[in-house]
Amino acid sequence: STYPSEFDSCRLSGIEADFRASRLRIGWTPTLDPRIIKKEKERSKKMEQALQVEILKELMSQLDEGRNVDAGVQYRMPTSSYFCPEQAKKEQEEFFQNHPQLIGLSGDLPEPGSFFTMADFGTAILATRDAGGEFHAFLNACRHRSVKVASEERGEKSVFMCPFHHWSYANTGDLVSIPNEEHFGAIDKSCRGLLELPAVERHGMLWVHPRVGGDLDVRELLGTDLDDELGSFVMNEHQFLGAKTIDMKLNWKFANDTFGETYHFGKLHKGTLGQLYYGNNLHFHLFGRHHRFVTASRGIDMMREMPEDDWRIEQGTFVLYHLFPNIQLITSNGATTLIRIYPHSDGANRSVTQVSFYFQQALIDGAKEKEGKFDSSKVYDPNAQQERVAELEASLEVFHSTIEMEDYVMGEMQQKAAEN
Repeated sequence: STYPSEFDSCRLSGIEADFRASRLRIGWTPTLDPRIIKKEKERSKKMEQALQVEILKELMSQLDEGRNVDAGVQYRMPTSSYFCPEQAKKEQEEFFQNHPQLIGLSGDLPEPGSFFTMADFGTAILATRDAGGEFHAFLNACRHRSVKVASEERGEKSVFMCPFHHWSYANTGDLVSIPNEEHFGAIDKSCRGLLELPAVERHGMLWVHPRVGGDLDVRELLGTDLDDELGSFVMNEHQFLGAKTIDMKLNWKFANDTFGETYHFGKLHKGTLGQLYYGNNLHFHLFGRHHRFVTASRGIDMMREMPEDDWRIEQGTFVLYHLFPNIQLITSNGATTLIRIYPHSDGANRSVTQVSFYFQQALIDGAKEKEGKFDSSKVYDPNAQQERVAELEASLEVFHSTIEMEDYVMGEMQQKAAEN
């Protein structure tokens, strides 16, 4: 089900209602390496054991009774919300240019001197970690003639040089050199550094505001309860392992919506993720504009015979957070999958999904020690899950065969129907 929305399709007042309907539903959480299980049990207490038990019991009850928290309610959404150019323009302005953006995790900047670039929401960003370990975000534009000072996607540099006239900047944003500086007259370099954007590193997440001087208070943005809950995970320890881009012909809200329920698992995904997750069950909790979404995997069955004190939510579910407006965050103490969904600059009928995969170092080490080649046939085999380590290939296969080739194909059909 979705939320009611009574609005004209191109009125800004209706935009939020579209997104409140979005819910993320699936991702793969690896079975944890024994070397970190004890450590993880201690950390999992931070998401209170009572809450974990409450969620697991509710999901068990739904499975036993054949019910779903969403059942029995229907709402209609105007199709024009998915192709109206006026609304798309307002969405871009309000949700992507005048709203804080989660651009990655701490693992994207693993060492002093690390950097990465992006321009997914319409602003060219250069993210750096300086020699003191501090995270910075700048407009990726030389102060002389506005050419990008960094073109690589990621790497390590302490100085960035504009290719046009070779003005150079430190990873703190300071202007450090100007060729033929005497030809310009007196220049105060302290006033000509890269334009710095508001940037915050919190709970292992990297946040920026796309506008110089924009308001960025992550705790206020998330709310105290969600901020505290996200802080109970260890995303700051998860290392970046790889990424995938999905560029397809569906509105970015359709891309969000396709992650919004598990009703279709036994139908569309019967040969893929439906083998690992029951589907058509949900524990759902709102945090203002954001929400937590938990659904049962087939691993929940073994927990019925265990003492409740030993229940760990990750053994029988996956925990997912939708962070308004476009972030889907699947996290555990062993791994995090960060999904960022953006409108495409070509128009409302196209979107880009950026998926980044992060793992605990112990899982990465386990993958290096594992013998044999990756076997894609085991990705959806329930009996093979205990063998899992941090296999990037497995994560990529899930997002290709399930999300890209099943969910988003449905989304492209919806897009065509909406436009007609």
